[in-house]
Amino acid sequence: MSTVNDLISIKEASSWATSHLGKNVTTSNIAYLIQYGRIRKIGENGSTQISKKELAGYYQSHKNQKAETWKNQLGNDLNWSLSFDQHSESETTKHVHRLHPYKGKFIPQLVEYFLDDHTDGFKTETYFQKEDIILDPFSGSGTTMVQSNELGMHCVGIDVSEFNTLIGNCKISRYDLSNVRKELTTITHALKDFLVNSHAIEFEEQLLKELNIYNNKFFPVQDYKYQVRAGEINPNIYGKEKEKEFLPIYEKLLGKYGINLKQKDSKNFLDKWYSEHVRQEIEFVFSKIKQIPALEAKKIASIILSRTIRSCRATTHSDLATLLEPVTTTYYCTKHFKICKPLFSILKWWEAYSKDTLQRLAAFDKLRTDSYQICLNGDSRNIDIGRSLKNKKSPLADLINVQKIKGIFSSPPYVGLIDYHEQHAYAYDLFGFKRKDELEIGPLFKGQGREARRSYIEGISQVLNNSKKFMVEDFDIFLVANDKYNMYPAIAENSGMQIVKQFKRPVLNRTEKDKNAYSETIFHLKKK
Repeated sequence: MSTVNDLISIKEASSWATSHLGKNVTTSNIAYLIQYGRIRKIGENGSTQISKKELAGYYQSHKNQKAETWKNQLGNDLNWSLSFDQHSESETTKHVHRLHPYKGKFIPQLVEYFLDDHTDGFKTETYFQKEDIILDPFSGSGTTMVQSNELGMHCVGIDVSEFNTLIGNCKISRYDLSNVRKELTTITHALKDFLVNSHAIEFEEQLLKELNIYNNKFFPVQDYKYQVRAGEINPNIYGKEKEKEFLPIYEKLLGKYGINLKQKDSKNFLDKWYSEHVRQEIEFVFSKIKQIPALEAKKIASIILSRTIRSCRATTHSDLATLLEPVTTTYYCTKHFKICKPLFSILKWWEAYSKDTLQRLAAFDKLRTDSYQICLNGDSRNIDIGRSLKNKKSPLADLINVQKIKGIFSSPPYVGLIDYHEQHAYAYDLFGFKRKDELEIGPLFKGQGREARRSYIEGISQVLNNSKKFMVEDFDIFLVANDKYNMYPAIAENSGMQIVKQFKRPVLNRTEKDKNAYSETIFHLKKK
């Protein structure tokens, strides 16, 4: 039983936990623990309290437990300080790093650790300095480019995916933010006008009212989740039962407002994963974006639309990262522990992401330096970096001839883990970008068999050999990988390099559902 003196508010819990753990714990972090039944909510009607003793017990059960467990499973050479667990999620996704979702990216703190000028017990020397040119031949979402900018270093990114290239360049571009805001506001107003005569908004509002009544009755927010955590309710059985119970209410509303759930054809991704109403809104907004005269504003608006439609796919909340089958009915949500619904309009997300993007761009503007960054679209195995920079009229074209590239910080694809083009299939369909899946190194669709591993070693080796042509003699290369097949010694040998040091780090916040102990190694390579 909790005593009166033991009870504290969410705000007080945030302050106490911040002091207790030595890192920033927000009120949202505490609310998350309550929402998902980690700790019990006490009180109602705006006077929510929790037990400080229970909160302390929760943190104590996790303190050092994960570190010890993971070291037992992964080895004592695990460098726990490289987990960066002292940083909150808002810090690891700071400013432009969260402009658009992207599977398989590393956190900016990891890049900073190896690029900046500090030393410690593990990083015993400095490898780079301001004005150096950094290369990321697997640029992905552009994390290395952004952090190079923050540190006053130049950076060339390369990516075979045209959409990835767009994401990276949007992150490091300079904008007239007042103009971007004006263009986004214009599109928002136009979308609202477009929806005036649509029954989709009216239908969704009524559906939300019915869901709110139903969920409050059968899934009372904290009590239900706490009972599930305590094993008092089987959510699979109970959830499916209530899901079927609500279905007639949903179907009645569909008929009343004349809502069509599916399009007539399912020829491509957009046809399959979006309802007819949502698809019409997507096409409308895209038509308005194409009318924006300023190129950079047009590009960032396109990224916002892509981020928006990713959140509006017809799938469950728990399957956003790994699509299974289109969902067109209300369903029991294993993420939110209640009955949820598909989306019937993009307006809410478009407005939210427009506002968020402007804030992130403004935040990065306060930190950016006058260094140069660009992401080139091409195959890192054979791209002529110097010529490509000249073709793009980048200031780096002349600079790279004078001082050459000092080194690489990159995370190559992990063999057989991700299909990089497929994760953004909606954007390729919408923007008409040409897919180059066949040029991916180590994609999921090729698997992890012997031939896939042989091809991977050959591909990464070719990238490094091509990169050497544009680098200084005494280069430093850092590659982040989970090398469970021990391929990097062969890659180094094939590239005329040697692995001089390895840094093994735990990866705590993976986007995949697998929460098991997991580590990756940062290989430091130099010329033989």
